[in-house]
Amino acid sequence: MTGSDGVRCMLMRGGTSKGGYFLADDLPADPAERDALLLRIMGSPDPRQIDGLGGAHPLTSKVAVVSRSADPDADVDYLFLQVAVDTPEVTDRQNCGNILAGVGPFAVERGLVAAGDDETSVRIRMLNTGERAVATFPTPGGRVDHTGTAGISGVPGTAAPVVIEFPQGEGPLLPTGNARDTIAGTEVTCVDNGMPVVLIPAAALKVTGYETPKDLEEDVSLAERLKEIRLAAGHLMGLGDVEGATVPKLTLLAPPRHGGAVTTRTFIPVRCHTSIGVLGAASVAAGLRVPGGVGEGIARLPGSGDRVRVEHPTGFLEVDVHVDPGSAVVRRTAVVRTARKIFDGTVFPRSAETAPIPAQRPGGTHDSAAR
Repeated sequence: MTGSDGVRCMLMRGGTSKGGYFLADDLPADPAERDALLLRIMGSPDPRQIDGLGGAHPLTSKVAVVSRSADPDADVDYLFLQVAVDTPEVTDRQNCGNILAGVGPFAVERGLVAAGDDETSVRIRMLNTGERAVATFPTPGGRVDHTGTAGISGVPGTAAPVVIEFPQGEGPLLPTGNARDTIAGTEVTCVDNGMPVVLIPAAALKVTGYETPKDLEEDVSLAERLKEIRLAAGHLMGLGDVEGATVPKLTLLAPPRHGGAVTTRTFIPVRCHTSIGVLGAASVAAGLRVPGGVGEGIARLPGSGDRVRVEHPTGFLEVDVHVDPGSAVVRRTAVVRTARKIFDGTVFPRSAETAPIPAQRPGGTHDSAAR
């Protein structure tokens, strides 16, 4: 498959991200051929992505590859691919909970899952990590309805709610086994509740945690400290050499300003997120509930209930998370997101003759990432 005659694609906003949604059967089976095609479709490498679908930012240069699942406990398989903007790279070494919000509606629209009369739940296996999620969304009259009154920070207007529940994961919440670790002279908490994240008190890095993403990105000394922490944390968390990876994410913590539990600034891994990823927020919320973690003295957790409001640069994201304080085991995690279909049709990639060869991705294909 070359894509010269066009490729069927649905462009969707999922949460606070945007990307192309494809059926696996509509893309080359060979990962290298698939990645080369996706670079041409998204318009990479080019800082503007002027000749493709990409929006010149990591949050708008994403891809979901969806197929029926052979697993009896899942309806569909979802592979997330991050397409770099200005380099010829496509990576599957992380997951994306925002793009996940659109997977269920996409699966119904493509006929992979039959719609219910009022609402539909889709069981999703995330190939990047092997983890599971169940997305529930309205399907009045047996059709996906993207309209609704649910609003999320960072997205103008409202849309239909997509409730995403994550079953208890198999891996440890604390990959290092410690509530606190000292990395590069800085106390941190390493957590993984769907996304490997390193929690860092903003004050420990001589910033307030209330700066704009742009100001933080332009802080050269901060960037050097963050890189040192991230590379060391990768080994401690069992991720190996993360020099070429986008995980773990780094989240700076500061006291809340707008009635939430904590203020965050998250790096992905160099750019500072204009909001926060769904799975990243799930890990942050769980990490705040770990006794002895670096969030103590910073976060203001609610006196009752499981809901944690995580503040970010453009608003907040609410996560329902229950952590057993004695065992540091997460019993339940759920979030409410929205998704919307922007277009459904055929995308025409640029000529293969003008496209660069994709860079070799550390970690190999999604088969190895899912193990």
